[in-house]
Amino acid sequence: MIRVGIVGGSGYTGVQLMALLLSHPEVLLKWVTSRKFEGQPVFETFGALRSLTDLAFTKYSPDLLGEVDLVFTAVPHGQAMGIVSEVVQHGKRVIDLSADFRFQDVVLYEQTYQPHTAPELAKRAVYGLPELFYGEIKEADLVGNPGCYPTSAILASAPLVQEGLWDSHFPIIVDAKSGVSGAGRDPNLTTHFPEADEGLTPYKVLVHRHQPEIASILQKSSNERGLVYFVPHLVPMNRGIVSTVYLRLKEAIALEDLHRLYEVFYNGKPFVRVLPTGKAPSSHHVRGSNFCDIGLALAPDGKTVVAMAAIDNLIKGASGQAVQNMNILAGFEESAGLAQPPLFP
Repeated sequence: MIRVGIVGGSGYTGVQLMALLLSHPEVLLKWVTSRKFEGQPVFETFGALRSLTDLAFTKYSPDLLGEVDLVFTAVPHGQAMGIVSEVVQHGKRVIDLSADFRFQDVVLYEQTYQPHTAPELAKRAVYGLPELFYGEIKEADLVGNPGCYPTSAILASAPLVQEGLWDSHFPIIVDAKSGVSGAGRDPNLTTHFPEADEGLTPYKVLVHRHQPEIASILQKSSNERGLVYFVPHLVPMNRGIVSTVYLRLKEAIALEDLHRLYEVFYNGKPFVRVLPTGKAPSSHHVRGSNFCDIGLALAPDGKTVVAMAAIDNLIKGASGQAVQNMNILAGFEESAGLAQPPLFP
């Protein structure tokens, strides 16, 4: 049994994390913090958790750290640095769901986000994508949980990049669509129902802050350097991401060999499902689960691959992946607490 706390539990990521931890057979959720809802019962803020917990939101204090073995930080980027430093100083393991510890290259983080106040911690943090970095995660005390878009794009690309098949003279092109929950719980005009419904909108074209994350992790996993072009789109659904990734290969490959390569690469990885030939992934078929479904297509030249990945942005793209990382850190079965099937329809 492991005792855990959540710093910043009042957003979509926080409520999803609470729901997963409350049903986990090896977890005792000790506290959840929120400045906005301090003192309010969790179920009053999130009615879905009624009868599942009697916890009330509390104010974060380092004094809470003595009650737990591991901490999840689910606060916006920039706010996690100081809290994570305190957690590590108290000898506790921490999984950060912000962007603050996804970049070991502090200069790249600062170019993408803002000045970093804990650069030495950032350099030792492990990127929490279990399908690529399981061994490093297992030994870590600080895990930077990946972004939702990068999770789908990297899982779609990694087998070809890591096996040295990608021709880096050609950029990797990532065309991704996300539901509005990816923008968070705080209301804004872009995700206001009349603005988002019945529309599809590209945004932050080629300048989205997840582009450097995708590129840096693919380079780290392979030492292959090349360009990544990333174009995200907002679609009028609550949750889910579908990323379509275009890669050029050094040499032509047969479709059956392409499938075999992905199946071998993800063999033993419980949450990646490589779909049969001719099948494309759908957000419908991963919704509410920690699965990533990958479909593959090949142009007639045999050298242009279309790799498609679908995830639930709040689970495999955030809270579920954080629990998966916790399981690895704690020595639990990797799929513990994450075995629920997708919600369909």
